Amino acid sequence: MAGVFAIIIERKAWRRIARVCLYSFLGLCLCLGLWFTPAVYHRVYLFPRIKSELNVLRSTLTLGQPPAGWKEFKGVVHSHSHLSHDCEVSFEEILSVLQRTGRDFICMSDHCTKGLADFSLQWRGLHEGKLFIPGFEMRRGFMPFGVASNVVLTNSADDGLLAQQIAAGGGLLFYAHPEEPRDWDRAELAGMEIYNTHADFKDERWALLNILPDVLLNHDRHPDLVLRTIFDRPTSNLIKWDALNRTRHISGVGGNDCHQNAGLRIWCTTTNTIRVEDTSPKTLFELRLNLITRLVASGLFGKLDPGRKLFQLQLDPYELMVQHVTTHVWAHALNEQEILDSLRIGRGFVGFDLLVDSTGFVWFAENATGTALPGEHLTFDTETHFRGHSPCRCRITILKDGTPVYQTEGESFEWQPSEPGIYRVEAELKLVGKWTPWVYSNPIRLPIR
Repeated sequence: MAGVFAIIIERKAWRRIARVCLYSFLGLCLCLGLWFTPAVYHRVYLFPRIKSELNVLRSTLTLGQPPAGWKEFKGVVHSHSHLSHDCEVSFEEILSVLQRTGRDFICMSDHCTKGLADFSLQWRGLHEGKLFIPGFEMRRGFMPFGVASNVVLTNSADDGLLAQQIAAGGGLLFYAHPEEPRDWDRAELAGMEIYNTHADFKDERWALLNILPDVLLNHDRHPDLVLRTIFDRPTSNLIKWDALNRTRHISGVGGNDCHQNAGLRIWCTTTNTIRVEDTSPKTLFELRLNLITRLVASGLFGKLDPGRKLFQLQLDPYELMVQHVTTHVWAHALNEQEILDSLRIGRGFVGFDLLVDSTGFVWFAENATGTALPGEHLTFDTETHFRGHSPCRCRITILKDGTPVYQTEGESFEWQPSEPGIYRVEAELKLVGKWTPWVYSNPIRLPIR
């Protein structure tokens, strides 16, 4: 009898274990289902619809023209090369990317090497029609561009001394990553990033976990829209920018922050191991090949030839990051002096061109005394008015001192301000029924006499 009870108890125990395993499996499936639901929705409905609407907008572009004498140039601001510790991309590869994407200039921002910013190490000037402007990303957000090639800056130098050395070397000082503490009273400061791609990613809670399902399901078809899932309007940066411009002149640029280092590579090494590394490059771990690991690896990746790259996934290819955000400027010619002068003045705008190319977006103020593009000023009178054109239909908002004062929809607009002030424009595209940020223009100043 005791044996029978033991068998019954044992069977009940196994049933309880089976139920626990079943419920755990169902719970895991439910969690995975909930985790992947947004990515499935993106793949099946949202991303194809967005692509369809973007294609319609892209098919009807009409370019506006700036006032006589000015040409529009498209550029990349804040980019890294193989000189940075966390990037492998050579200047030759960067040139190829600029050619494929139709960019005219690039402002480099390499990390310092052994604490030094040596401006002689980077490409400078025109290379096959593309302008390279040397620059570095230094401590406390210092991002100097165009310092003379014979100048070497020390990253650990006092901030005040460093700013003076940048100015003495003919450079232009911008702040990168304005979301971090900065000395906004610095006299030498010419401008700031009003958007930075890396910062946009970092401010996402559980960013990697949230984006992983989209990477697995949608990166092959829609790498651009997977990248766009991290986008948030840079509201705090814009508030800071507007506040600064009430008391001084601060130009705004878009920070691409190109690295091409958010990726994964798997190698079969010549030393009988499997090496897994990111694309910064940094080795994450290395696995010795034995009978079991060799069978698993060959099943996943095929033939294990020594030195063969078995797998690579790149979430931030240079070409994609270059197109994500673009700094457009109006200048007389494509040379370093002209482009830096336009960046200093703010004669341009920031466009999220991965959506729709914003080339040909233009607006200006005019009256009987003259015309002013963004970054410039025009003395206000009762005849002063704004005119503008967008390459495609969008919603235009004019802001005065950071506060919206006029809004319209369409491809062109004209509006007459009633008082002096600092005016800038934002443009949004309507995608899937929602207004999506597209263009942020530098301000036009309308002072009184």
